[in-house]
Amino acid sequence: MIRLYNTASRRKEDFTPQRKENVTMYCCGPTVYNFAHIGNLRTYIFEDLLSRTIRAEYPLTHVMNVTDVGHLVSDADDGEDKMELGAAREGKSAWDIAKFYEQKFWQDYDALHCTRPTIVSRATEHIAPMIELVKTLEEKGYTYRTSDGIYYDTSKFDRYDALVGHAHISGLQGGARVEMSDEKRNPTDFALWKFSPKDKKRQMEWDSPWGVGFPGWHIECSAMAMKYLGNTLDIHCGGIDHVTIHHTNEIAQSEAATGRKYVNYWIHGEFLILRSGKMSKSGGTFITVDVLREKGYEPLAYRYLCLGAHYRTQLEFSYESMDSAAKSLKNLRALAAQIGQESARTAQETENSRAWKTKFMQAMQDDLNAPKALAVTWEAVRCGELSAAEKWDFLQTAEAILSLDLLKEEQPAQLALPTEVLALLEQRAAARQAKDWKKSDELRDAIAQKGYVVKDTPQGQQTEKK
Repeated sequence: MIRLYNTASRRKEDFTPQRKENVTMYCCGPTVYNFAHIGNLRTYIFEDLLSRTIRAEYPLTHVMNVTDVGHLVSDADDGEDKMELGAAREGKSAWDIAKFYEQKFWQDYDALHCTRPTIVSRATEHIAPMIELVKTLEEKGYTYRTSDGIYYDTSKFDRYDALVGHAHISGLQGGARVEMSDEKRNPTDFALWKFSPKDKKRQMEWDSPWGVGFPGWHIECSAMAMKYLGNTLDIHCGGIDHVTIHHTNEIAQSEAATGRKYVNYWIHGEFLILRSGKMSKSGGTFITVDVLREKGYEPLAYRYLCLGAHYRTQLEFSYESMDSAAKSLKNLRALAAQIGQESARTAQETENSRAWKTKFMQAMQDDLNAPKALAVTWEAVRCGELSAAEKWDFLQTAEAILSLDLLKEEQPAQLALPTEVLALLEQRAAARQAKDWKKSDELRDAIAQKGYVVKDTPQGQQTEKK
């Protein structure tokens, strides 16, 4: 039985899907105006663990949106659209910005072994259902018009505090979360459709019954989630920062439109933090997967680091912790490789191996307790009472969830090397081919100055960090 912590009830609950033959899950995806940082990506790793754990028991339809329009820089529904801002920053079209950063997002997503969603839903490709949803809310009396858009009147939805609690909503004053404009009726009201500025043409804008403009960020997720998954979703995921505004607004507009409960289980992941605070793009505290690679870490070392902390606890990032994660991953792979050799990569399921697999899955089914599942994995591969074939059987189950390349016959290199070290290695290989041993030695010393030891083997140059 899978148990999940439901943000709405503030407790762990048994997971009971509406239909066992098709679990539905919607995950808030990237706003593709810039690179995803590793704090963003921690959320997708936890969602991947959830996806894999559910798929071990049920079929799953997993939808993720791509926000390529409508996400303003301010919670007050003013300021620039992040896509237009990115276009201005780089001197490209908003469409080109969206295409480039979405492609880079999926590269990072794949590098971290996150399972691709069943359906990827881009906001710009779903304007029509968004307009229809706003029209429904208008017909039911939940909207009003201002000079800059169509707004949702939160005072007309009596469950607006369902996700965050009454104390949070009642404590909001104009200027506390947003600047209270003269036209907004309540501090919590939000834009469903924004009008294009009269003094300039936006790159992304559409005709609507209310005038030329673009959708609000919140309406996008509701329209796309319900288009693909129906009026009531089993699971909705995202970062903890989405609770107070984005997901609260999704509930309000969705349930007002349909009269049905929008989501049965709200699952949220905590922040990755630096010692100086939360990682953010606006604050300049911005580490990407490429930055990790340049510093000599493979992406899966970061996945291993994330597995070591429960998704509902904050995780403090440091390069010391990355060193430890990379070393632990290397050692776990070495044990797995040895087990593979000893077992001739043949799995034998026995009562003993089933017991260890059950122990592993019980940890994951207990609100995705990845740290415990990882500890079980270490215990199993070191267990003297299990044969190599039984351990190899256990590893099939562990790898299906952890996805750390534990079963590869040829293990990947320990490190994804920095660009400058790769260039030096290429020069050294050319020097050795030309039998220029002096140049080869000089380049080996230059590589050593970068913090890496290079060894010559029958398979070619092998490097490791000093």
